Amino acid sequence: MTKLDRLAHHLSPDLVKNDRLVLCDLDGCLISEGRAYADSAAFLAGCGARLWLISNNSTHCARDLSADLAALGLTIPARNILLAGEQTLLHLAHLYSGARLALFSSQAMEVEAQKLGFVLTQSTPDLVLLCRDTQLTLDRLNTAAALVQSGAALWVANTDTAHPGLEGQPIAETGALLAALRAMLSDLRFESIGKPHPHLARLALSRTGGSARDAVFVGDNPATDGAIARAIGTRFIQVQRSGAPS
Repeated sequence: MTKLDRLAHHLSPDLVKNDRLVLCDLDGCLISEGRAYADSAAFLAGCGARLWLISNNSTHCARDLSADLAALGLTIPARNILLAGEQTLLHLAHLYSGARLALFSSQAMEVEAQKLGFVLTQSTPDLVLLCRDTQLTLDRLNTAAALVQSGAALWVANTDTAHPGLEGQPIAETGALLAALRAMLSDLRFESIGKPHPHLARLALSRTGGSARDAVFVGDNPATDGAIARAIGTRFIQVQRSGAPS
């Protein structure tokens, strides 16, 4: 049974020195609102290739996020980054090749969807995918609700309602947008492979050939990070930051 290995207020490579695979969250753990915590770079350096980033981020692609993190002094190669939004697009492309997709997301996700062969449309789509759409207006929300009510299958990048800001304040996530749809459609049904679903963690295990017994999950949110650790049967270290990044 998965247990809370420890509660950590700072990240140190010593926390995971005996683990062959380190699965790690991003927001509230390594960064907050685009700023890195002071101990993040040393932690990543100590983990090296053992570290895989497992994030509910649904605004970036791995290559872009890797570049953004490098600008903050954090080195994580794109091949070691698994993001809920990007991986949901890849998953849907495998299941529904060439489908008509109504995508509520960042521009980066739209570009990626087009590369994967989706037909982006809000006219009789087969699928609706809700990501962290920072431009979601009431009109766009009404459109999404109408499309789902009309029979389009709803997928959601993740059900996270918020991630912590610089002072610990909640920053709205995809799950907050989902909650608005739920308020409008009482019988709303959807699917999601973002945390706490084990899909992303299982991908990391599959790609590394690693075992959950030899892995650890490091994250700040017991409801998502702790839950995904339990789902795959690995240890969980909860990071509880006490201040903003320096």
